[in-house]
Amino acid sequence: MSRKKETIPEYKSVTYSGNTYYRTRIKDADGKRVAIYGSTCKELYEKVKAAQREVDDISFRRENPTVKEYCEKWLEMKSATVKPQTLRGYRLTLQKYVITPIGDMYIDEVTLDDLKLMMVPVSKMSSAVYSTVNMLVKCIFYSAEANQLIDYNPSAALSPKGGKSKNKKDALSDEQVNVLLNTIKGLPPYVFVMIGLYAGLRREETLGLKWDCVFLDESTPYITVRRAWRSVNNRPVVSEELKTPAAKRDIPIPKCLVDCLKEAKTKSISDYVIADSKGEPLSYSQFQRVWKYIEVRTAKERKYYKYVNGQKVVCTIHPELGSHQHNNPKLIYSLDFDVTTHQLRYTYITNLIYYGIDPKTVQYLAGHENSKTTIDIYAKVKYNKPEKLISVVNKALNRQASTICFENVAGDKNGVKPQRDTSETQ
Repeated sequence: MSRKKETIPEYKSVTYSGNTYYRTRIKDADGKRVAIYGSTCKELYEKVKAAQREVDDISFRRENPTVKEYCEKWLEMKSATVKPQTLRGYRLTLQKYVITPIGDMYIDEVTLDDLKLMMVPVSKMSSAVYSTVNMLVKCIFYSAEANQLIDYNPSAALSPKGGKSKNKKDALSDEQVNVLLNTIKGLPPYVFVMIGLYAGLRREETLGLKWDCVFLDESTPYITVRRAWRSVNNRPVVSEELKTPAAKRDIPIPKCLVDCLKEAKTKSISDYVIADSKGEPLSYSQFQRVWKYIEVRTAKERKYYKYVNGQKVVCTIHPELGSHQHNNPKLIYSLDFDVTTHQLRYTYITNLIYYGIDPKTVQYLAGHENSKTTIDIYAKVKYNKPEKLISVVNKALNRQASTICFENVAGDKNGVKPQRDTSETQ
């Protein structure tokens, strides 16, 4: 059967600079009328068909976007309320865990099974990564549902629990604190570590701390937290934008930290307490090098590469506690435990709780938004130490046992079996 011949419409002609063209107008995807030109009616007809297909495709994608397209739109909408660094983290997470596996699917075609399969590799990551991906996926699909792009939200039934739980580090003991401070005395990270242990500042608060916020000559020396450090493309940015409003606080400091800061201030050439050789705040890579002074003094297994006959060979060393580094005899492996920056703050808060500081005061000194964070995350350490609770438990149970024995003796004398009143305990 022969193909039906297309009828090419007649178009109006216009003349520009002595040349004659054919012209027509169509509505684009935004509803605006745009002009299309052609040297012949057939050429103009082909251009109109191509333009109309493009308009239809754009309109369809607006009503039925792919997961990738809607993720990009959602990120653009969030850019008005989210910090650039946070937005960058969201973008990288979505690209790796969401867009790569299901980005080409239309968002209204995604099912719960698709999301569950997508989360399988994520479940092998840490619980923090799983929680972030889960949160982003639900935000995106709830937004699509609110904009009537989908009739059914498959993410609503997605399990919030998953991922591998990280081994949470305990607070440093008094012995570990002494070993750590003796090891790094006189080295670049010493002042940073002292501030973390005895003032409980976050990393960004310590690196953004200026001398105008350190009051050492007052009757009660204290540090006031007003600035925070952030790294953008490995460049330091210090601003007054803190993590939460509660992070703005005044922290009294003990004598050991006062003496440390006085000594550091006499040697300082910068407005910042922690600064590089030019007096500028540290970049992210500079801080990593500073923290390396602690890591290289830890007696733990290490791997390094070397080339033997042109082949890359992996070598493993097992340094012993108290031994010297082979290439640097002055460096001694004196730490038999790992240390993180947050662990310094963790130790500070835990010590406050151990010594009976009430949760509200600890909440203020730690700069937490609410006391639930203080109690749930940190105070539980206090109740996980049997050696700290044995005296309280013994006292309570011995008292209970004495009461029961007394009631049994009284009941035997009267020939009546006593019944304990359990209404209070119930």
